[in-house]
Amino acid sequence: GLRMGNILWVASYPKSGNTWVRAFLENYIQNQDQPIDINTMHTISTAESAAHRYRPYLPKDKTATTELTLEEISVLRPQVQADIAHQANGTTFVKTHNYLGEYNSQPLHNSTVTSGAIYVVRNPLDVAISMANYFDYTIDEAIAYMAEEMTGTPNEVPHVPQIITSWSMHVSSWTADDASKLILRYEDILDDPKKAFRKVESFLGLKKDPVRLKNAIKHSSFAQLKAQENKRGFVEKHENANAFFRNGGKHQWKTKLTTEQVQKIVNTHYEQMQRFKYLPAGMKPL
Repeated sequence: GLRMGNILWVASYPKSGNTWVRAFLENYIQNQDQPIDINTMHTISTAESAAHRYRPYLPKDKTATTELTLEEISVLRPQVQADIAHQANGTTFVKTHNYLGEYNSQPLHNSTVTSGAIYVVRNPLDVAISMANYFDYTIDEAIAYMAEEMTGTPNEVPHVPQIITSWSMHVSSWTADDASKLILRYEDILDDPKKAFRKVESFLGLKKDPVRLKNAIKHSSFAQLKAQENKRGFVEKHENANAFFRNGGKHQWKTKLTTEQVQKIVNTHYEQMQRFKYLPAGMKPL
């Protein structure tokens, strides 16, 4: 059952399908004849790291959130999230890449204004490739980033820092118990979007509506999102990245990673990979 609170988190490690799920939700809820514009997706959803939400709380001597320390941001976060919840008319979908836990003794997600969460998990072998392409890292740098316990994102003008942690820590934090959470595998959404998004519809307590569901799936297809980005660009794209929607497939690792790279990822993330059936056949940690 969902608690009283307006925030429904759409949570994931970076490059794991968060935007795709939000595009589906937006299309489902708005239920238009045309696909919604990916650049106005923040009308019913927002990102918890959006800097503009922290600006009202800047001390008099500061002009930008980039001047705040991580400690100062941590203290403000629960209040900012309470604002998001109070401004919402009903459920609001909030994107987060933070792990489910605390930083500086402050919660990264304010449970008092939360109704639940959708968590999307993706094979780390493919996440490494997607991250390397997106952030302009080498594959080895992406693998190292994903293994780092205290990893995060910098304090940037549009976004306050996010506390991401390692891939395994992130996944286990969000999936340790599934109370008021829907856990989806990216690969299952790819293989059978109807089945996966039907779970979302049901999780949100909405009655079965096959026509509406089919429409929202069509309007949020990867091809549709990519076509919109090619035509109009995408506001959420990081400045260093070539394209946000690049390949979106699965099993890219089979042709893109060396055996050593695969082994390294398996060594680091064995337990969670086993849980989510991501271990390549016959592979064990060394």
